[in-house]
Amino acid sequence: MDLFDYQPSQDTAPSLDLSIVVPLYNEEESLPELQAWIQRVMQQHGFTYEIIFVNDGSTDNSWAVIERLSAEHPEVKGIKFRRNYGKSPALFCGFRRAQGDVVITMDADLQDSPDEIPELRRMIVEDGYDVVSGWKQKRYDPLSKTIPTKLFNATARRVSGIHNLHDFNCGLKAYRREVIKNIEVYGEMHRYIPYLAKNAGFTKIGEKVVHHQARKYGSTKFGLDRFVNGYLDLMTLWFLSRFGQKPMHVFGLGGSLMFLIGFIAAIVVGASKLIALSRGIPARLVTDNPYFFIALTMMLLGTQLFVAGFLGDLISRNSDQRNNYQIEKEI
Repeated sequence: MDLFDYQPSQDTAPSLDLSIVVPLYNEEESLPELQAWIQRVMQQHGFTYEIIFVNDGSTDNSWAVIERLSAEHPEVKGIKFRRNYGKSPALFCGFRRAQGDVVITMDADLQDSPDEIPELRRMIVEDGYDVVSGWKQKRYDPLSKTIPTKLFNATARRVSGIHNLHDFNCGLKAYRREVIKNIEVYGEMHRYIPYLAKNAGFTKIGEKVVHHQARKYGSTKFGLDRFVNGYLDLMTLWFLSRFGQKPMHVFGLGGSLMFLIGFIAAIVVGASKLIALSRGIPARLVTDNPYFFIALTMMLLGTQLFVAGFLGDLISRNSDQRNNYQIEKEI
């Protein structure tokens, strides 16, 4: 099944207080404990809810566990990918299916505490936030992870302009339903959902200090390459937010300026040759002048940039479906 074509029937589905979207990869040991913990918190506060487990191509028995939990607890739902796509595709599919007025995202490794959910929901419902991001102020991660995380978050704050967030990459977040239905999470953009929300016009973004627990089962599925990818994605998002709908404005402007400078330089080189000849002064060939080739190169690069901007405009008007994932099963 192609979820890009999947349209949940929001008109007929009953309204829920909460949708809890949990992307996972090889977390069979933690799932029963996580479900029981969420259920306990929901019952204590009388919330109507659903848990959407998105199995991102796990190679263990995670899907069998999800099927068993769903059979025992009707609020448990599941999506199973045919292969591993990543966290952003898992969240995208979970968001498409979510029916709750408030949507919570959390990791499946028990490092995010379900006890934080009621206060996150209150900040959305009562305080009027569009997005509330968790901040793991005290972390149980090694320095090899915490130091790059601090540098990454400082850069993200600077580029995004969301200066009140300390932890963009925290998996525990809360969203008003309108937010997740009006943004597109693709690639590895899950780190920047608050930035995506801001670009979509949802500007009331808050933060809550949340408890970070040490991993109980298994090992982390993320390596240091996520920091490199994170910076590249941040630059992509910054560019798209400024020029995504108008690529000609940056490529066309840069190309035009470069072509103009190269053209003027070529005229200067040619004019200097003509002036020298008119005065009877020996002058070397234009093709022996290195400035001629520099000017010619700038004109060529300027033309290429201008064409790139034109093609970018055409592509932006006819973009392919990038969130196209193979789903094997749904519960």
